[in-house]
Amino acid sequence: MENNFKHPLLTHHWTFRQRAADALTNFLGSWKFILFLAVFICIWIFLNVYAYFNRWDPYPFILLNLFLSCLAAIEVPIILMSQNRHSEKDRLRAEYDYLINRKAEKEIRDLKKEIQGLRKVLRR
Repeated sequence: MENNFKHPLLTHHWTFRQRAADALTNFLGSWKFILFLAVFICIWIFLNVYAYFNRWDPYPFILLNLFLSCLAAIEVPIILMSQNRHSEKDRLRAEYDYLINRKAEKEIRDLKKEIQGLRKVLRR
């Protein structure tokens, strides 16, 4: 019996925006990003404390807080888009698994009928 089912994740074509959201989420959820952000914040604070007289963002670092708030506001929708994509992938996988299970069940039923027919023939 030939395989009529193609894996949906291999045949589904994701848009550029969907692939970009996944790639960006992979980066934002990595240790690279966390370390980069930690280094960036440390440099920002060091430069402001070191350049005491000409600092552009004095101590409570309001500009840095604004930057981090904007970053979080942009990250959240991108992460949600990626999670939606993963839900879609899971749904496609489940659909595919269901079809394969139905096909396997039919094949098992056919094999069972064949074995029962062979048993009848052998008993004669």
